Amino acid sequence: MAQEVRGVVAPGKNQPVRVETIVVPDPGPGEAVVKVQACGVCHTDLHYKQGGINDDFPFLLGHEASGVVESVGEGVTEVAPGDFVVLNWRAVCGQCRACRRGRPQYCFATHNAKQKMTLTDGTELTPALGIGAFAEKTLVAAGQCTKVDPAVSPAVAGLLGCGVMAGIGAAINTGGVTRGDSVAVIGCGGVGDAAIAGSRLAGAARIIAVDIDDRKLETALRMGATHTVNSRATDPVEAIRELTGGFGADVVVEAVGRPETYEQAFYARDLAGTVVLVGVPTPEMRIDLPLLDVFGRGGALKSSWYGDCLPSRDFPMLIDLHLQGRLDLGSFVSETIGLDDIEPAFDRMHRGEVLRSVVVL
Repeated sequence: MAQEVRGVVAPGKNQPVRVETIVVPDPGPGEAVVKVQACGVCHTDLHYKQGGINDDFPFLLGHEASGVVESVGEGVTEVAPGDFVVLNWRAVCGQCRACRRGRPQYCFATHNAKQKMTLTDGTELTPALGIGAFAEKTLVAAGQCTKVDPAVSPAVAGLLGCGVMAGIGAAINTGGVTRGDSVAVIGCGGVGDAAIAGSRLAGAARIIAVDIDDRKLETALRMGATHTVNSRATDPVEAIRELTGGFGADVVVEAVGRPETYEQAFYARDLAGTVVLVGVPTPEMRIDLPLLDVFGRGGALKSSWYGDCLPSRDFPMLIDLHLQGRLDLGSFVSETIGLDDIEPAFDRMHRGEVLRSVVVL
Protein backbone atom coordinates (compact mmCIF):
# COMPACT_ATOMS: atom_id res chain seq x y z
CA MET A 1 0.00 0.00 0.00
CA ALA A 2 1.35 3.43 -0.95
CA GLN A 3 2.58 5.61 1.92
CA GLU A 4 2.47 9.36 2.51
CA VAL A 5 5.63 10.90 3.96
CA ARG A 6 7.30 14.32 4.20
CA GLY A 7 9.86 15.29 1.57
CA VAL A 8 11.70 18.36 0.27
CA VAL A 9 10.60 19.48 -3.18
CA ALA A 10 12.12 22.06 -5.54
CA PRO A 11 9.00 23.34 -7.35
CA GLY A 12 10.68 25.44 -10.04
CA LYS A 13 13.93 27.05 -11.15
CA ASN A 14 15.55 29.05 -8.32
CA GLN A 15 12.38 28.86 -6.23
CA PRO A 16 12.71 28.15 -2.50
CA VAL A 17 12.34 24.49 -1.59
CA ARG A 18 9.21 23.33 0.20
CA VAL A 19 8.46 20.46 2.56
CA GLU A 20 5.55 18.62 0.96
CA THR A 21 3.59 15.43 1.50
CA ILE A 22 4.76 12.90 -1.07
CA VAL A 23 3.35 9.52 -2.03
CA VAL A 24 5.75 6.57 -2.04
CA PRO A 25 4.37 3.52 -3.87
CA ASP A 26 4.99 -0.07 -2.82
CA PRO A 27 8.15 -1.43 -4.44
CA GLY A 28 7.71 -3.16 -7.77
CA PRO A 29 10.00 -5.78 -9.31
CA GLY A 30 13.64 -4.87 -8.66
CA GLU A 31 12.74 -1.96 -6.36
CA ALA A 32 13.10 -1.15 -2.66
CA VAL A 33 11.56 1.32 -0.22
CA VAL A 34 14.15 2.73 2.18
CA LYS A 35 13.44 4.50 5.46
CA VAL A 36 15.93 7.36 5.25
CA GLN A 37 17.98 8.05 8.39
CA ALA A 38 20.38 10.73 7.12
CA CYS A 39 21.07 12.66 3.93
CA GLY A 40 23.85 15.15 3.16
CA VAL A 41 23.20 18.54 1.56
CA CYS A 42 25.26 18.40 -1.64
CA HIS A 43 26.05 20.99 -4.31
CA THR A 44 24.32 18.73 -6.83
CA ASP A 45 21.01 19.29 -5.04
CA LEU A 46 21.58 23.02 -5.33
CA HIS A 47 22.28 22.60 -9.05
CA TYR A 48 18.95 20.78 -9.42
CA LYS A 49 17.18 23.60 -7.59
CA GLN A 50 18.83 26.19 -9.85
CA GLY A 51 17.86 24.32 -13.02
CA GLY A 52 21.49 23.48 -13.75
CA ILE A 53 20.87 19.76 -14.32
CA ASN A 54 17.65 19.76 -16.35
CA ASP A 55 14.18 21.30 -16.18
CA ASP A 56 12.18 18.24 -15.11
CA PHE A 57 10.60 20.08 -12.17
CA PRO A 58 9.36 19.44 -9.57
CA PHE A 59 12.37 17.67 -8.11
CA LEU A 60 12.45 15.56 -4.97
CA LEU A 61 15.89 16.57 -3.72
CA GLY A 62 18.49 14.63 -1.75
CA HIS A 63 20.74 11.77 -2.79
CA GLU A 64 23.70 11.45 -0.36
CA ALA A 65 21.87 9.14 2.03
CA SER A 66 21.77 6.13 4.29
CA GLY A 67 18.88 4.26 5.82
CA VAL A 68 17.18 0.94 6.45
CA VAL A 69 15.45 -1.13 3.81
CA GLU A 70 11.76 -1.31 4.69
CA SER A 71 10.41 -3.47 1.88
CA VAL A 72 11.53 -4.95 -1.44
CA GLY A 73 9.80 -5.94 -4.64
CA GLU A 74 9.73 -9.15 -6.60
CA GLY A 75 13.07 -10.60 -7.63
CA VAL A 76 15.21 -8.60 -5.20
CA THR A 77 17.95 -10.71 -3.65
CA GLU A 78 20.83 -8.31 -2.95
CA VAL A 79 19.14 -6.64 0.05
CA ALA A 80 16.34 -7.52 2.45
CA PRO A 81 14.11 -5.63 4.89
CA GLY A 82 16.11 -4.53 7.91
CA ASP A 83 19.41 -4.11 6.06
CA PHE A 84 21.30 -0.87 6.74
CA VAL A 85 22.35 0.59 3.39
CA VAL A 86 24.04 3.53 1.73
CA LEU A 87 22.19 4.73 -1.36
CA ASN A 88 24.11 5.15 -4.59
CA TRP A 89 23.35 6.49 -8.03
CA ARG A 90 25.28 3.78 -9.87
CA ALA A 91 23.10 0.68 -9.93
CA VAL A 92 25.11 -1.38 -12.38
CA CYS A 93 23.25 -3.40 -15.00
CA GLY A 94 25.63 -6.34 -15.36
CA GLN A 95 24.91 -6.59 -19.09
CA CYS A 96 26.39 -3.55 -20.87
CA ARG A 97 29.76 -3.64 -22.64
CA ALA A 98 31.56 -2.14 -19.62
CA CYS A 99 30.07 -4.68 -17.21
CA ARG A 100 30.79 -7.56 -19.58
CA ARG A 101 34.42 -6.47 -19.81
CA GLY A 102 34.77 -6.61 -16.04
CA ARG A 103 34.57 -2.83 -15.56
CA PRO A 104 31.22 -2.35 -13.83
CA GLN A 105 32.42 0.92 -12.28
CA TYR A 106 31.95 2.36 -15.80
CA CYS A 107 28.49 0.82 -16.34
CA PHE A 108 26.78 2.59 -19.25
CA ALA A 109 23.25 1.50 -18.33
CA THR A 110 22.77 2.31 -14.66
CA HIS A 111 19.13 2.33 -13.65
CA ASN A 112 16.62 3.75 -11.19
CA ALA A 113 13.20 2.77 -9.89
CA LYS A 114 10.64 2.54 -12.69
CA GLN A 115 7.73 3.81 -10.63
CA LYS A 116 7.37 7.49 -9.81
CA MET A 117 6.88 9.10 -6.44
CA THR A 118 4.28 11.85 -6.58
CA LEU A 119 2.67 14.73 -4.75
CA THR A 120 -0.74 13.99 -3.27
CA ASP A 121 -2.43 15.52 -6.33
CA GLY A 122 -0.68 13.01 -8.58
CA THR A 123 2.07 15.32 -9.87
CA GLU A 124 5.08 13.15 -10.68
CA LEU A 125 8.36 14.00 -8.98
CA THR A 126 11.83 13.70 -10.47
CA PRO A 127 14.13 12.28 -7.77
CA ALA A 128 17.60 13.84 -7.65
CA LEU A 129 20.07 11.38 -9.19
CA GLY A 130 17.28 8.82 -9.15
CA ILE A 131 17.20 8.79 -5.34
CA GLY A 132 15.21 11.66 -3.78
CA ALA A 133 16.29 11.17 -0.18
CA PHE A 134 15.35 14.46 1.47
CA ALA A 135 12.33 12.47 2.56
CA GLU A 136 11.29 10.19 5.38
CA LYS A 137 11.14 7.30 2.90
CA THR A 138 12.13 6.92 -0.73
CA LEU A 139 11.71 4.43 -3.57
CA VAL A 140 14.85 3.31 -5.41
CA ALA A 141 16.12 0.49 -7.58
CA ALA A 142 17.36 -2.26 -5.29
CA GLY A 143 20.76 -2.02 -6.98
CA GLN A 144 21.04 1.50 -5.58
CA CYS A 145 21.20 0.03 -2.06
CA THR A 146 24.64 -0.99 -0.80
CA LYS A 147 24.66 -2.93 2.44
CA VAL A 148 27.26 -1.76 4.99
CA ASP A 149 28.12 -2.37 8.65
CA PRO A 150 25.24 -0.95 10.76
CA ALA A 151 27.69 0.02 13.53
CA VAL A 152 28.50 3.23 11.62
CA SER A 153 26.63 6.47 12.26
CA PRO A 154 24.00 7.05 9.54
CA ALA A 155 25.09 10.70 9.21
CA VAL A 156 28.61 9.54 8.38
CA ALA A 157 27.66 6.60 6.16
CA GLY A 158 25.47 8.62 3.83
CA LEU A 159 28.36 10.87 2.81
CA LEU A 160 29.80 8.02 0.75
CA GLY A 161 26.73 8.25 -1.47
CA CYS A 162 28.23 11.17 -3.37
CA GLY A 163 30.79 13.83 -2.42
CA VAL A 164 33.17 11.97 -0.13
CA MET A 165 33.26 8.94 -2.42
CA ALA A 166 33.84 11.20 -5.41
CA GLY A 167 36.88 12.79 -3.77
CA ILE A 168 38.43 9.68 -2.27
CA GLY A 169 37.85 7.80 -5.51
CA ALA A 170 39.30 10.61 -7.62
CA ALA A 171 42.58 10.26 -5.74
CA ILE A 172 42.77 6.50 -5.31
CA ASN A 173 40.68 4.92 -8.09
CA THR A 174 41.14 7.45 -10.89
CA GLY A 175 44.44 9.10 -9.98
CA GLY A 176 46.09 5.95 -8.71
CA VAL A 177 47.74 7.78 -5.82
CA THR A 178 50.10 5.47 -3.99
CA ARG A 179 52.73 5.58 -1.26
CA GLY A 180 55.41 8.21 -1.72
CA ASP A 181 53.52 10.23 -4.33
CA SER A 182 53.20 13.99 -4.39
CA VAL A 183 49.61 15.20 -4.79
CA ALA A 184 48.09 18.63 -5.31
CA VAL A 185 44.36 19.23 -4.82
CA ILE A 186 42.90 22.41 -6.32
CA GLY A 187 39.65 23.35 -4.59
CA CYS A 188 39.18 22.39 -0.95
CA GLY A 189 35.47 21.97 -0.52
CA GLY A 190 33.97 18.65 0.50
CA VAL A 191 35.13 16.76 -2.60
CA GLY A 192 38.61 18.28 -2.55
CA ASP A 193 39.05 17.52 1.14
CA ALA A 194 37.95 13.95 0.47
CA ALA A 195 40.65 13.72 -2.21
CA ILE A 196 43.13 14.92 0.41
CA ALA A 197 41.91 12.31 2.90
CA GLY A 198 42.11 9.63 0.22
CA SER A 199 45.65 10.66 -0.71
CA ARG A 200 46.71 10.41 2.92
CA LEU A 201 45.03 7.01 3.18
CA ALA A 202 46.98 5.85 0.12
CA GLY A 203 50.30 6.94 1.63
CA ALA A 204 51.11 10.07 -0.37
CA ALA A 205 54.26 11.74 0.95
CA ARG A 206 53.31 15.33 0.06
CA ILE A 207 49.75 16.63 -0.23
CA ILE A 208 49.38 20.25 -1.34
CA ALA A 209 46.00 21.93 -0.81
CA VAL A 210 45.15 24.90 -3.05
CA ASP A 211 42.25 27.28 -2.49
CA ILE A 212 41.45 31.01 -2.28
CA ASP A 213 39.89 30.74 1.20
CA ASP A 214 42.16 30.45 4.24
CA ARG A 215 39.35 28.83 6.23
CA LYS A 216 39.19 26.00 3.74
CA LEU A 217 42.96 25.64 3.77
CA GLU A 218 42.91 25.26 7.54
CA THR A 219 40.34 22.48 7.19
CA ALA A 220 42.46 20.86 4.49
CA LEU A 221 45.35 20.61 6.93
CA ARG A 222 43.12 18.75 9.36
CA MET A 223 42.13 16.37 6.57
CA GLY A 224 45.75 15.47 5.86
CA ALA A 225 47.30 18.18 3.69
CA THR A 226 50.99 18.71 4.35
CA HIS A 227 51.19 22.13 2.64
CA THR A 228 48.74 24.83 1.62
CA VAL A 229 48.70 27.46 -1.12
CA ASN A 230 46.34 30.43 -1.20
CA SER A 231 46.00 30.96 -4.96
CA ARG A 232 44.37 34.35 -4.51
CA ALA A 233 47.78 35.77 -3.61
CA THR A 234 50.20 33.22 -5.12
CA ASP A 235 50.64 31.57 -8.51
CA PRO A 236 49.61 28.00 -7.63
CA VAL A 237 51.57 26.42 -10.47
CA GLU A 238 54.83 27.96 -9.33
CA ALA A 239 54.03 27.21 -5.69
CA ILE A 240 53.31 23.54 -6.41
CA ARG A 241 56.51 23.23 -8.42
CA GLU A 242 58.53 24.86 -5.66
CA LEU A 243 57.09 22.41 -3.14
CA THR A 244 57.97 19.44 -5.36
CA GLY A 245 61.60 20.18 -6.12
CA GLY A 246 60.78 22.19 -9.24
CA PHE A 247 59.05 19.28 -10.98
CA GLY A 248 55.32 19.42 -10.24
CA ALA A 249 53.06 16.91 -8.52
CA ASP A 250 52.66 13.28 -9.54
CA VAL A 251 48.88 13.66 -9.37
CA VAL A 252 46.85 16.87 -9.48
CA VAL A 253 43.16 16.66 -8.59
CA GLU A 254 41.04 19.51 -9.95
CA ALA A 255 37.98 19.74 -7.70
CA VAL A 256 36.57 23.06 -8.92
CA GLY A 257 35.46 22.40 -12.49
CA ARG A 258 36.59 25.64 -14.15
CA PRO A 259 38.83 26.18 -17.22
CA GLU A 260 41.34 28.35 -15.37
CA THR A 261 41.83 25.88 -12.53
CA TYR A 262 42.04 22.99 -14.98
CA GLU A 263 44.84 24.80 -16.80
CA GLN A 264 46.60 25.29 -13.47
CA ALA A 265 46.27 21.57 -12.78
CA PHE A 266 47.65 20.73 -16.23
CA TYR A 267 50.81 22.79 -15.77
CA ALA A 268 51.26 21.94 -12.08
CA ARG A 269 51.81 18.23 -12.74
CA ASP A 270 55.16 16.58 -13.25
CA LEU A 271 56.19 15.17 -16.62
CA ALA A 272 54.19 11.96 -17.15
CA GLY A 273 51.99 13.02 -14.23
CA THR A 274 48.23 12.68 -13.99
CA VAL A 275 45.48 15.30 -13.93
CA VAL A 276 42.12 14.20 -12.52
CA LEU A 277 39.07 16.35 -13.18
CA VAL A 278 36.41 15.71 -10.54
CA GLY A 279 34.99 19.24 -10.34
CA VAL A 280 31.85 19.50 -12.47
CA PRO A 281 31.95 22.12 -15.26
CA THR A 282 28.97 23.81 -16.88
CA PRO A 283 28.01 23.16 -20.54
CA GLU A 284 29.40 26.43 -21.92
CA MET A 285 32.91 26.01 -20.50
CA ARG A 286 35.86 25.41 -22.85
CA ILE A 287 39.59 24.89 -22.45
CA ASP A 288 42.36 25.95 -24.83
CA LEU A 289 45.67 24.12 -24.40
CA PRO A 290 48.58 23.95 -26.87
CA LEU A 291 48.44 20.49 -28.38
CA LEU A 292 52.22 20.31 -28.30
CA ASP A 293 52.10 20.74 -24.51
CA VAL A 294 49.52 17.97 -24.23
CA PHE A 295 51.85 15.72 -26.22
CA GLY A 296 55.11 16.90 -24.74
CA ARG A 297 54.19 16.59 -21.09
CA GLY A 298 52.97 13.02 -21.46
CA GLY A 299 51.07 11.39 -18.64
CA ALA A 300 47.32 11.23 -18.42
CA LEU A 301 44.36 13.60 -18.37
CA LYS A 302 41.44 11.86 -16.70
CA SER A 303 37.89 12.61 -15.65
CA SER A 304 36.53 10.95 -12.52
CA TRP A 305 32.90 9.84 -12.58
CA TYR A 306 31.68 9.26 -9.02
CA GLY A 307 35.28 8.58 -8.05
CA ASP A 308 35.24 5.66 -10.51
CA CYS A 309 33.75 3.74 -7.61
CA LEU A 310 31.99 0.41 -7.51
CA PRO A 311 29.63 0.86 -4.55
CA SER A 312 29.48 -2.84 -3.68
CA ARG A 313 33.28 -2.89 -3.42
CA ASP A 314 34.14 0.57 -2.11
CA PHE A 315 31.39 1.53 0.34
CA PRO A 316 31.84 -1.43 2.74
CA MET A 317 35.64 -1.08 2.57
CA LEU A 318 35.62 2.62 3.43
CA ILE A 319 33.09 2.12 6.23
CA ASP A 320 35.34 -0.60 7.68
CA LEU A 321 38.36 1.72 7.51
CA HIS A 322 36.33 4.40 9.30
CA LEU A 323 35.27 1.98 12.05
CA GLN A 324 38.91 0.94 12.46
CA GLY A 325 39.89 4.59 13.02
CA ARG A 326 41.90 4.80 9.81
CA LEU A 327 39.57 7.16 7.91
CA ASP A 328 37.84 9.96 9.79
CA LEU A 329 34.59 10.34 7.86
CA GLY A 330 32.99 12.10 10.82
CA SER A 331 35.17 15.16 10.25
CA PHE A 332 33.19 15.93 7.09
CA VAL A 333 29.96 16.50 9.06
CA SER A 334 29.81 20.20 9.93
CA GLU A 335 26.27 20.18 11.34
CA THR A 336 23.10 18.11 11.55
CA ILE A 337 19.76 19.67 10.61
CA GLY A 338 16.13 18.77 9.97
CA LEU A 339 14.05 18.63 6.78
CA ASP A 340 12.78 22.16 7.40
CA ASP A 341 16.30 23.61 7.49
CA ILE A 342 17.55 22.83 3.98
CA GLU A 343 17.09 26.24 2.33
CA PRO A 344 19.40 28.04 4.82
CA ALA A 345 21.80 25.06 4.60
CA PHE A 346 22.10 25.75 0.86
CA ASP A 347 23.08 29.32 1.70
CA ARG A 348 25.76 28.23 4.18
CA MET A 349 27.13 25.74 1.67
CA HIS A 350 27.23 28.37 -1.08
CA ARG A 351 29.16 30.72 1.23
CA GLY A 352 31.69 27.98 2.01
CA GLU A 353 30.84 27.91 5.72
CA VAL A 354 30.36 24.12 5.95
CA LEU A 355 31.78 20.93 4.51
CA ARG A 356 28.51 19.08 4.88
CA SER A 357 25.20 19.82 6.50
CA VAL A 358 23.48 16.51 7.11
CA VAL A 359 19.72 16.07 7.45
CA VAL A 360 18.97 13.58 10.22
CA LEU A 361 15.52 12.00 10.29
